[in-house]
Amino acid sequence: MRKLLLALFALVVIAAAVFFSLPSLIDRRMNTVATPAPYPASESAEKLHQTLFVADLHDDALLWQRDLLARHNYGHADLPRLLEGHVGLQVFATVTKTPRGLNYESNGADSDNITLLIMAQRWPRATWNSLLERALYQGQKLQKAADDSHGRMVLVRTRGDLETFIGAWQQDPQRLAAVLATEGLHPLEGKLENVDRLYDAGFRITGLTHFFDNELGGSAHGLQKGGITPFGRDVVARLEQKGMLIDLAHASKPLIDDVLAIATRPLLVSHTGVAGTCPGTRNLSDDHLKRIAATGGLIGIGYWDAAVCDTSVGAIVRAIRYAADKVGVEHVALGSDFDGTVHAPFDTSGLAQLTEGLQRAGFKRGEIAAIMGGNVQRLLLASLPR
Repeated sequence: MRKLLLALFALVVIAAAVFFSLPSLIDRRMNTVATPAPYPASESAEKLHQTLFVADLHDDALLWQRDLLARHNYGHADLPRLLEGHVGLQVFATVTKTPRGLNYESNGADSDNITLLIMAQRWPRATWNSLLERALYQGQKLQKAADDSHGRMVLVRTRGDLETFIGAWQQDPQRLAAVLATEGLHPLEGKLENVDRLYDAGFRITGLTHFFDNELGGSAHGLQKGGITPFGRDVVARLEQKGMLIDLAHASKPLIDDVLAIATRPLLVSHTGVAGTCPGTRNLSDDHLKRIAATGGLIGIGYWDAAVCDTSVGAIVRAIRYAADKVGVEHVALGSDFDGTVHAPFDTSGLAQLTEGLQRAGFKRGEIAAIMGGNVQRLLLASLPR
């Protein structure tokens, strides 16, 4: 009996070790790059890149158990690699639920991959059954990283925060502004008052849907793919009242149309492709590009194959060129989707290669500065709450 108990105990220990090591294994396997660092670029591109305020509208690093302040040899982003890539501002999104069998065409809302992942990462018990608590916990992780960064990372909540940061960045660009976003508003859990909970926790950009339809409306990847619901209309009004930017990434076409009809502030699409270079379920039509730009908003071009139909700098640049030709350089930005279980051409330390790609595509110096981050800086300075 004693030998049997010891054997069972050993099996339990082994099973636990495997379970708790799975998140890192999944992270390594699903957040990959085509080629490892370093990422050389031409001398002229490197020289220009070092003058740029680079901003990226979407990264999912908060989902994983990586320390944001430590350099890693896997995944796409952490503070050392962001600074090496000369990134001045990074939007960090919170992922709270994804369906089993996740795909781009049709997903129900009745299953969830994230629960076991966060249990294996030993998140607080309150997050196991609450999407709101998952979002809030990821916000706390970002705030703690900022607090522990000795001033190298600053969580931006207001225009004043960003203005102060930009002044400091101009003196020493080895620092990062972080903006908190949510990937879909299912963390509201159907309660309008939870908009205030997210706002108070520092969230300033809010996707409406992710990979499934929710209480606000349809997802591009959902079952119904419908328009906005009455609750969604109330939420949009509340978001605008609070000065929170609305993100239409992953939204169904009817939901995009409905939000465009009622929005009074600029809209953005944080990470997407354009149908003109890469037809796809969630990639934006020319009509939607033009109407989103007409709000004063931004289109964040993604780096992964479903967004740009290849894993290459050239494919990203083609999508940027297409969008810029359709709506103007001033409405185009970067939206990597780093750490969102994507295969990218480089990690965030390799962004000078994108600057070089834009140079080769004939973009002028000022246009490159706008695309690489100036447009994001301008929008946030105009749209964040005071």
